[in-house]
Amino acid sequence: MKLGVIGCGKMGTAFVAGAIRSGVVVAADVIGIDPIKAARDQFAEATGAQVAEEISALAACDVVLLCTKPQDACGALKHLVVVSKDSPLVISIAAGVKLAALEQAADGRARIVRAMPNTPAAVGKGASGFCMGQLAQEKDSATARLILGSVGLAVEVPERLMDAVTGLSGSGPAYAYLFIDALADGGVKAGLPRADAIRLAAQTVWGAAAMVLETGEHPAVLKDMVISPGGTTIAGLAELEKHGLRSALIEAVTAATRRSVELGK
Repeated sequence: MKLGVIGCGKMGTAFVAGAIRSGVVVAADVIGIDPIKAARDQFAEATGAQVAEEISALAACDVVLLCTKPQDACGALKHLVVVSKDSPLVISIAAGVKLAALEQAADGRARIVRAMPNTPAAVGKGASGFCMGQLAQEKDSATARLILGSVGLAVEVPERLMDAVTGLSGSGPAYAYLFIDALADGGVKAGLPRADAIRLAAQTVWGAAAMVLETGEHPAVLKDMVISPGGTTIAGLAELEKHGLRSALIEAVTAATRRSVELGK
C-alpha cells in the first residue's frame, strides 16, 4: 500500500505512526504533504516517512488520508484527483464535511470514506466512526478499518449517524476529562495529594473502560460486580443518581449531536 497524507498535523501524524507501528504500512511507502515546513519536519521525525510540499507528490498513492482543516478539504481533494494516476481511496477526517461535498469535489475520480476520530488517537487509544461513499467498495471498508483501527477502535456506521458519533466519541474525551477531574477533586477533598488523586482517578477510568471492552459484559453488569449491599460503592452511586450524573451525560451527548447537525447545515 502506498499511503499519502494531506495535512501533517497531530491527527495525520498519529494515524501514520499507528499504521506503521501496527504493520499496516511501512514508513518507506508513506508520504506526507503540508505547506508548512515545520509541520512536515515534525511529521518526518515522528514517523520516518517522506514529506513534500506539493500534492503532486501523491500521484501514485493508493490510499490518501485527508487531514486538512474542514474549509480546505474539498479544495485539496479537487487538486488530488487531478494529479492522481488512478482512483485512490480517500479517507477524510475533516470534521463536518459530508460525503456529498467530498464526492462532488472528487468528481467520480476517488472512492471516499468519511471518518470522525477523536483526540486519544494521538496515544493509540482513539475511537473513530466512519461511513462509506457511493463509489467505495467492501475492500475499502476493510482498509479504512485497518488504518483507523491502528490507533484504537473503528466502527462503521451510516452517514446519518455521524453526528451521533461526533456527540458521543468525538466530544466524549472532554466529558471523560471532566469526570476524571471531578473524581480527583473528590480524592483531594478526602485527603489525597492532588497528583496521586489524578493518577488514581485516570487509571480507574482507564481500567473500567478496559473491563467493558475486554470482557464484553454490559457496563451495568460490571457495575453490580463492584457493589456490595450497604457498602461504600452503593452509597457513592446513590449520590451520583441523586445529582443527575446519568441524565447529565445523556443530555450532553444529545446537545453535542444537535450542535453537530446545526454546524453541518
